[in-house]
Amino acid sequence: MNKTILCFGEILWDTFADGKQPGGATMNVAFHLMQQGAPVCFVSSVGNDKPGAELLEFLKDNNLFGPLVQSSRNLPTCQVAVKLDDKQQAIYVIPQPVSWDQILPDKKLTQQVAKSAAIVFGSLVCRDKVSRDTLLNLLSDTKALKVFDVNLRSPHYTQTTIETLAAHADVVKMNEEEANLLLSSKKGSLKDRITEFHIKYHVKTICVTLAERGAVVWHDHEFYEHAGYPVKVVDTVGAGDAFLATFVKGLLDNLPMTDILKRSCAVGGFVAGKRGANPRYVEGVTELMETW
Repeated sequence: MNKTILCFGEILWDTFADGKQPGGATMNVAFHLMQQGAPVCFVSSVGNDKPGAELLEFLKDNNLFGPLVQSSRNLPTCQVAVKLDDKQQAIYVIPQPVSWDQILPDKKLTQQVAKSAAIVFGSLVCRDKVSRDTLLNLLSDTKALKVFDVNLRSPHYTQTTIETLAAHADVVKMNEEEANLLLSSKKGSLKDRITEFHIKYHVKTICVTLAERGAVVWHDHEFYEHAGYPVKVVDTVGAGDAFLATFVKGLLDNLPMTDILKRSCAVGGFVAGKRGANPRYVEGVTELMETW
């Protein structure tokens, strides 16, 4: 079975007060999948400018560059201002329009989706009609596992877009704040509202991450929970993306959900304890493996 995972979405520079680092939710997922040995195909677009050229070098250095990374002549590469609050939670200022707002249909892209085991996508890349239509056409014409990372970034989403993407998805991952916005009923427990979400959208697997409190998952009509791992948070940038990468790989490897959730929380915590979205596992792989 082909286990290639296609990641469709944004690539950008996360710009902190002390410098910049490559980022973008879906690119982060691809990066962590690659570190975990999963075959990955990344789909995005950069601008025809110096920041874009630098991102292409990053992709090449990390085996993520391929023919499905497009180059826009008219739109710039995305550079996001990242600020951290007193809890080291990231606040993003995202310009518009940028290159990944217009990811165009491509025959090679259609062919790749047809032979991929999963497609990972988020809501941010769907803020513009061009990229949104390209993605929706792919989702309508594939039997791959469809993984929706909610990833709300105000004001870059609409309720209609979120509902459309959820209706296409087999797996939906969101954080607690996003769950509070999207889960329709404000009454009852989080589990009650997750069940309502499943009934409305018929999603097979629903995951809500709870920051330092771990995560809760609804899968195959059962709930699973993990309390998370204690970690000294440096910043939360990319922690959810690392969690999702580990989660998707675990699903494709047919691991027990208890093991998937344990590993996903471990990797998410590891990233939260490092600067930026994409620390290399060699920096703490021993400690990481011990938590598994």
